[in-house]
Amino acid sequence: MQLYNTLSAEERAELIDQAGKQRLTLSFYAYAKIEDPKKFRDDLFIQWNQLDALGRTYVAKEGINAQMSVPAENIEAFRETLEAYDFMKNIRLNVAVEHDDHSFLKLTVKVRDKIVADGLNDETFDVTNIGVHLKANEFNQILEDPNTIVVDFRNHYESEIGHFKGAITPDVETFRESLPIINEQLKDFKEDKNLVMYCTGGIRCEKASAYFKHQGFKNVFQLEGGIINYAKQIKEENLESKFIGKNFVFDHRLGERITDDIVSQCHQCGKPCDNHTNCSNDGCHLLFIQCDDCKAAMENCCSNECLEITHLPLAEQVRLRSGKQVGNKVFRKGKSENLKFKHSGELSDVALATAKKKPTDIRQKIRVKKVLLGKVEHYYTKASVGLFIIENQELNIGDKIIISGPTTGDETLILEKMLVNGNDNVVAKPSDKVTFEVPFRVRLSDKLFKIIH
Repeated sequence: MQLYNTLSAEERAELIDQAGKQRLTLSFYAYAKIEDPKKFRDDLFIQWNQLDALGRTYVAKEGINAQMSVPAENIEAFRETLEAYDFMKNIRLNVAVEHDDHSFLKLTVKVRDKIVADGLNDETFDVTNIGVHLKANEFNQILEDPNTIVVDFRNHYESEIGHFKGAITPDVETFRESLPIINEQLKDFKEDKNLVMYCTGGIRCEKASAYFKHQGFKNVFQLEGGIINYAKQIKEENLESKFIGKNFVFDHRLGERITDDIVSQCHQCGKPCDNHTNCSNDGCHLLFIQCDDCKAAMENCCSNECLEITHLPLAEQVRLRSGKQVGNKVFRKGKSENLKFKHSGELSDVALATAKKKPTDIRQKIRVKKVLLGKVEHYYTKASVGLFIIENQELNIGDKIIISGPTTGDETLILEKMLVNGNDNVVAKPSDKVTFEVPFRVRLSDKLFKIIH
């Protein structure tokens, strides 16, 4: 009986491409009393694995929190696996504004102490005694009330690229930090103000609304379904968006656009930008905002120091990051003095620029059929040459190829010249070592694909 993911991200991506079927990115949560989280977790994994559902899910005695990628054709069967439990009857699935078939490439279901870490040890706190849910139109109306205080219960790197106009945006790195800060800041307004809160999908502000009711606030409201559901409703009902910019999401996209306003800056040069990246130095992986020009100049690195490290031999890089506890965490959220244009907390409601429209909707893109050829063995920085090991099928001069990886992305080029086992040749076969010029940096985690027609 399979209870854990057994495929690598690259293998899963290849299977998704071969299947050629649309997938939906969605999230959901539910607070409830779960007596046996481990059994609950195992039962879900078995059912979801059969439906080819992927994603990241946490379960605890207080409920479930999930971000998922599900084949569109299996969505009803997936819902049935949830509604088999009474506390998830008619559960709302927050479907993403933008879809990406590769948003999640593994199925991970973990048991945690809490589905949202809050730092609280108060047994009298009832997480189910929540504030009033507001739909998008109601939320817009209450924001116009001068008696309203609106609070963003997300973290600094989330609110920086998009937020509701006039919101308090705490300069925090975790949800648990925001609770005492906001409680102290608003302690004099418990009786007479509307305390209105929001987050990405609703799970954090749902717990926050219960917490602030527990603290004695009388008029507590929350955005139902969070920013994800709000974006869907304003589109369906043709409402004005009070949210400006991008909504940060916790998959490889790192954000989905709600409005065309760009409200943040590249952390390195100050140019209007709202695209997050992770530092390419595996001993850093700092999450920061980086424009295309800085991305090219700095090779996805946050500092010159990290850039120099990525050019060292792999063995030396491993030695330098040995023992670092945060070395390879994708969502490391720390700040750095090297980022001269990093701003948190008090954020402007004024757009710095307008985003360019995408030429086509991602759901209508032409699917590229590709086969896995091999992997990167080395990259010679000064010569801009990559060394690849061919593992499957043949590679020929004139082939259109894709080099793909978590940091590199998907880069396409036509093979014009190559060396096979050190000699000029027009064809390479499995087990051959191939070198050819690559006009961009490639990494050991990257895979080599050939496009087929």
